[in-house]
Amino acid sequence: MAEISTQQVQDLRARTGAGIKDCKKALQEAEGDFTKAIEWLRQKGLASAVKKASRATTEGIVHSYIHFGSRIGVMVEINCETDFVARREELKELADNVAKQIAACPNIEYVSVEDIPAAIIEEEKRIESGKDDLGSKPEAVRNKIVQGRIDKRLKELSLIDQPYIKDSSITVDELVKQTASRLNENVKVRRFVRFVVGEDLGGEEQGDAG
Repeated sequence: MAEISTQQVQDLRARTGAGIKDCKKALQEAEGDFTKAIEWLRQKGLASAVKKASRATTEGIVHSYIHFGSRIGVMVEINCETDFVARREELKELADNVAKQIAACPNIEYVSVEDIPAAIIEEEKRIESGKDDLGSKPEAVRNKIVQGRIDKRLKELSLIDQPYIKDSSITVDELVKQTASRLNENVKVRRFVRFVVGEDLGGEEQGDAG
């Protein structure tokens, strides 16, 4: 059986919200593999972050961040379940970290892939399907390549799918879920807007989760 460290257990607990004993058991069953350990917890119904995700988020905060040099500004809305958690420093810290992520990632336009309009997805399909390097490939292979490229492109537009700038081993989505686990509430990025000095109004990058 794989040797499991206390740090591994704590990291898994932060990601899933599951109990310490359950996290240790999951890591042992998965022989230290984090992805498999998370799957094990979800299969057993022990990953509380999954359960929290269905609860309503009607409270929260709007946070602003001005990047060094005052040429980039970000406003982001983070939602939670109660006004008590909305006042917690952990939520403010999350909002600041997410805002800095938005400032550092000029290509993101939406909170999640689910928020991307169907028209944008269809346009991406049209562009990818027409590329010269696909012409000689069988249709089934061509379709698979196109779908892979589209999935990659859509994730590039999605905030929560970005590697977290302060720790590239996790995504922004995992950062949000870690905070949700610590606060024991559902926490979501609701929307954001990014301002750049000299940018046309029509070029402002913004996201809305609903």
